[in-house]
Amino acid sequence: MNREHRPPNRNHSEPRDGEKAPLREDIVIGRNAVTELLRTDSEVECLYIQKGLGGSIVRIAAIAREKGILIKEAAGVKLDNMCAHANHQGVIAVTAGASYSELEDIFAKAGDEPVFLIVADEIEDPHNLGAIIRTAEAAGAHGIIIPKRRSAGLTFAVAKTSAGAVSHIPVVRVSNLATTIDSLKKQGIWFYAADMDGEPWCQTDFSGPVGLVIGSEGKGVGRLVKEKCDYTVSLPMKGKINSLNASVAAGIIMYEVSRQRGKLAAK
Repeated sequence: MNREHRPPNRNHSEPRDGEKAPLREDIVIGRNAVTELLRTDSEVECLYIQKGLGGSIVRIAAIAREKGILIKEAAGVKLDNMCAHANHQGVIAVTAGASYSELEDIFAKAGDEPVFLIVADEIEDPHNLGAIIRTAEAAGAHGIIIPKRRSAGLTFAVAKTSAGAVSHIPVVRVSNLATTIDSLKKQGIWFYAADMDGEPWCQTDFSGPVGLVIGSEGKGVGRLVKEKCDYTVSLPMKGKINSLNASVAAGIIMYEVSRQRGKLAAK
């Protein structure tokens, strides 16, 4: 074969021209299949429903609401892209990569230690959330709290990025972060927002019960959530950009909490 006409190297996992891309492993499509899924005890992260459809879609949505499953309305083209243009019939269920826990599970994991938990405020990138969960587990945190809306959930992408950490640390999903923080403050937890214009992270006392709040990639910690926090802690920014990746910032501060709790003296 003439070298100039040799076909390009192809990844065997990529579809050839005219072939359909493989379905994602974490979705269930079609009205009957999704209905049967909802009748089981399987964890469902959320339900995507095509806008403007009725009939059995309405019944499926009602079942999902009864089970407390998040429902997202979307245009048909989004659903088409999610399932590689397979026949989704206007509904797609995204299955969870792990099970959610309850707040009590965080306290149970802490035992006699001062509670150390992470509040991920609207972290929408699943890789960032997965990295935060992985670092939190390694740094000795007792749990993660995420909001039900405007946040990545425990999808397969998050579970994979966490490198298995989701199986070892409780992740709790709540409807209202501000209300949850208020409730936890009554139980003696002090909350620290990682944001600009705060105390240096390495000069902050993290010896007691700690709730570390990490803001979203774009907006940082939300105004209402920040107002509920007791302190703001900051990392020095010496370069031209004014922010760090959320999981990187979280990791630095989490390990400062871990250092202080382990009574490791700085040289």
